[in-house]
Amino acid sequence: MTATTSGPPLPDQHAAVPPPSAAGCASDTGRTYGRLIGPLFLAGFVTYGVGFAQVSSVVDTPDLVTSVSAHQATLVLGACLMLLNTAVDIGKAVLFFPILEKHGKRAALTYLSAMVFEVALLAVGALCLLSLIPLSEQPDAGQVSAELARSLGSLAVDSNTMAYQIGQAGLAFGAFFLCVLLYRTRLVPRFLAAWGVVGYVVHFTGAVAEIFGSHVSLVLLIPGALFELTFGVWLLVKGVRTEPHAQGA
Repeated sequence: MTATTSGPPLPDQHAAVPPPSAAGCASDTGRTYGRLIGPLFLAGFVTYGVGFAQVSSVVDTPDLVTSVSAHQATLVLGACLMLLNTAVDIGKAVLFFPILEKHGKRAALTYLSAMVFEVALLAVGALCLLSLIPLSEQPDAGQVSAELARSLGSLAVDSNTMAYQIGQAGLAFGAFFLCVLLYRTRLVPRFLAAWGVVGYVVHFTGAVAEIFGSHVSLVLLIPGALFELTFGVWLLVKGVRTEPHAQGA
């Protein structure tokens, strides 16, 4: 009689390996999106900020026409950097949309629409500034008087300023709903989303006040600007959740 021994069954080497958890995939996706969106928030400050500084160095002079004629390259470079901001802002809105749409389609569409509105206005403003170049050549050609050229130049500069403020009001309006959605879903820490809500309300107030002649926007944009810098760094380092934070987690 042959004795038989029983032992634990051998593992099936052909058993299917369980797929990675959904949470892990979401985390990887969130980090990927964060590394794409975060730098765009930071790049917006560089492109538009540097461009605006260069343009201001040319147009903020008593003799606008002469200054533009003497510094055309600086004006063109500055305006082109301001136009580059169009791609930057549209890029971050488009990249954010698939994440936001899953949690609030209306808020996602509002933010995307607001960004399109903003960049359209900023582009119009930059084109107004570029129109100063042919305008500066008209007095020498004898086609318009120097006085008329200065008046039209001032109008172009003022048009850029107004387009900027209206665009910023649109940006703040859409970004407010973005931050409310981020706060509700906890896709980013709530303190950060709440900072954005407050910052964009203040920024919207400043832009509207500027449109009606009260020059306070430079001060009131500071909370929103600091939020965008912090938010950009956070997205770059930590990423963004792609699924809502579980209550009580």
